[in-house]
Amino acid sequence: MKNAASFIAVLLFSAIGYAQNGPKIEFAAPDNTIDYGKISKGDNGLRSFEFTNTGDAPLLITGAESTVSSIIVTKPAAAIQPGKKGKIDVKYNMVAGPIRKTITVETNAVNYPDGRVALKIKGEVQ
Repeated sequence: MKNAASFIAVLLFSAIGYAQNGPKIEFAAPDNTIDYGKISKGDNGLRSFEFTNTGDAPLLITGAESTVSSIIVTKPAAAIQPGKKGKIDVKYNMVAGPIRKTITVETNAVNYPDGRVALKIKGEVQ
């Protein structure tokens, strides 16, 4: 019985350790959301989602896009090394009305299901 408990404990700790290895992406924006607030059409619409690779392997941003043409997304081309910071730029076409958009980011991060992260922007263009 003692051997079985020891085996289970080793297996559990191995699984936990395995799940935590690899690149991890942590965004500075609360809830991965940037709030433009109430802005005028004269604003350039450019904002940045800053992040850090908190994992132990290089982080790759393989895709970053929106389903609407009113948003231009620019992602880092190079891998982000462990402990380093990066940013994803988002430029919203300043169309009058509410802003409620989602950007899908595809990564090799192990702390999000399939490495997919949803970033959101919100606000209102007056």
